[in-house]
Amino acid sequence: MTDVVVPGAGDFDEIAGLLALAFHGGLDQELLEVERGVFEPERGLLVRDGGTAVAHAAAFTRELAVPGASVPAAHVTMVSVAPTHRRRGLLTGLMRRQLREIRDAGREPIAVLWASEGRIYPRFGYGLAAQRLTVRCDTAGLRLPASAAGTLRLDRPAARQAELAELYERVRAGRPGWSNRDEHWWRYVLADVKSLREGATERRVLLHEGPAGVDGYALFRTKDAWEPTGPRGEVRVDEVVAADHDAYLALWRLLLTIDLTRRLSAPIAVDEPLLWLVNEPRQLDAHLSDTLWVRVVDVPAALAARQYATDLDVVIEVSDELLPENTGRWRLVGGPSGATCTASTGPAGLACDVRALGELYLGGTGLGTLAAAGRVRELVPGTVATAGPAFGWHRAPAAMEVF
Repeated sequence: MTDVVVPGAGDFDEIAGLLALAFHGGLDQELLEVERGVFEPERGLLVRDGGTAVAHAAAFTRELAVPGASVPAAHVTMVSVAPTHRRRGLLTGLMRRQLREIRDAGREPIAVLWASEGRIYPRFGYGLAAQRLTVRCDTAGLRLPASAAGTLRLDRPAARQAELAELYERVRAGRPGWSNRDEHWWRYVLADVKSLREGATERRVLLHEGPAGVDGYALFRTKDAWEPTGPRGEVRVDEVVAADHDAYLALWRLLLTIDLTRRLSAPIAVDEPLLWLVNEPRQLDAHLSDTLWVRVVDVPAALAARQYATDLDVVIEVSDELLPENTGRWRLVGGPSGATCTASTGPAGLACDVRALGELYLGGTGLGTLAAAGRVRELVPGTVATAGPAFGWHRAPAAMEVF
């Protein structure tokens, strides 16, 4: 007989074992201690069968940067089902209950996650809201423009945590898709677990200092390699954060030209300036993948929480099978200074399911694209053309770390 319970802190090791089984990983004690530091047992749902953990889902309490704002968002995580208990509806039951609890708590208008498989979460109303590029390139011959004055320094990341945190939060305000990081999360992000290095060096931080202090940093490591013709080392970049163009350019110039390296790998945003700075963008060999999936939990609260690139006044007819409170017509009036969203009895200009709202929410998916895909229906001719620009944003959404 299966029972759903809220786990306690003492259940962490058993949950970690379940996750390792489901995701085909090992149990590294150093990594477990790092992950234990961000574990929120009170936000978990654990299924036991005869006392054994067989399924689990949880969430982290964080905020997510969205166009023009930072919104409380349930960061859904640690979702797994034991191989022996698949196809029994356990995942469906957990995801439905989790959404209901998030909605009833009334704190978080959206939920967000990284999907192990994209086919899983649309049936729970999650929409693909952000993508990223992964660069794995040969650096020989790549050139960048000359950078302006500034000082570059290398250090251990933990020694500069306070400066990194201040800069990250300052830049995060303008980057939809970046999650906030409290003290626990900074320790998690900066942890340098040996088992995850894959033969590379410890992580280092490269800092750029301008007239006002640290205005850019890059977290990276290197891996030694040699061939008969000479060095073939690799630079592995985890994240680059820069407050201005000069810092950004200086950081990437160094990362692409570290002595004895000939390769670089890095996750970058789909609108990364690097693509327009290098002398041969084709050489970056960038490949697209999905990152954040957004589930709008409270339609009026979520749509009113973000800003819009241009003024709009539109009624949207929304359907939501799992959270019927969202089903109905909603009048969205907004612009660059804010928005309101209220129930409406007026005629709708657009119609969509709640998944499409998640796809639109971070500004990275065009309303016209969703209409062309049949994900949004235009009920009043011209509505897509007039409302479409408002849902976009001047920067594409990105995601910094997998949670």
